Amino acid sequence: MIAAVQQFWQEWQMLTSLELLAMLLALAYLLLAMRHSLWCWPAALFSTVIYTYVMWQYALLSDALLQVYYAAMALYGWWHWRLLQQTKQQSKAGVKPVLEWGWQAHLTLITVATAAGLVLGYLMANYTHADYPWIDAMTTSFSVMTTYLVVRKLLSNWLYWLVIDLVCVYVYLQKGLYFTTALFVLYSLLAVIGYVAWRSHYRQQQLTKEPELQPV
Repeated sequence: MIAAVQQFWQEWQMLTSLELLAMLLALAYLLLAMRHSLWCWPAALFSTVIYTYVMWQYALLSDALLQVYYAAMALYGWWHWRLLQQTKQQSKAGVKPVLEWGWQAHLTLITVATAAGLVLGYLMANYTHADYPWIDAMTTSFSVMTTYLVVRKLLSNWLYWLVIDLVCVYVYLQKGLYFTTALFVLYSLLAVIGYVAWRSHYRQQQLTKEPELQPV
């Protein structure tokens, strides 16, 4: 009995330490992204690798799969932002352009993400041991979509993240992931700050009549 308790305590300490490290790297990613820093993507990559293991251990399977996607998008984001730095579309200040799409594109994105979340939620609820399968699947689906919007430097990505982060606060709190809960509370606040900062940059682009890139 004592040996079992000691083993549980050691495993919990390891998971908590990994969660804390992943949280700090994820926070570094967000702060660097707000500053348009290319180095946000390496921070994101290392954070997602650690979180993949942590989320799997806590039976948040959709979240674990999401981390794998995040890792791939971190590599893509690094490549794409470097490419933007080398194009003539970058602003005079040397900061990569911020874009925005029309409401029709957003309606399409929301519809597709909702449908994908329902399908994933059904699979997780009926064929796995996942906890909170429907909520986890929906936040995963929308996070996949919104991460792509970050890579494309779309202004409204921050608004999507605000909603996603607030839902995740509830899930992580229920699972006892307290460091991650605190991180997502902070994410919610920083999403507002990030939106304001990027909107200011976007408006400056419009005043200088800088051409926008088309969505790909």
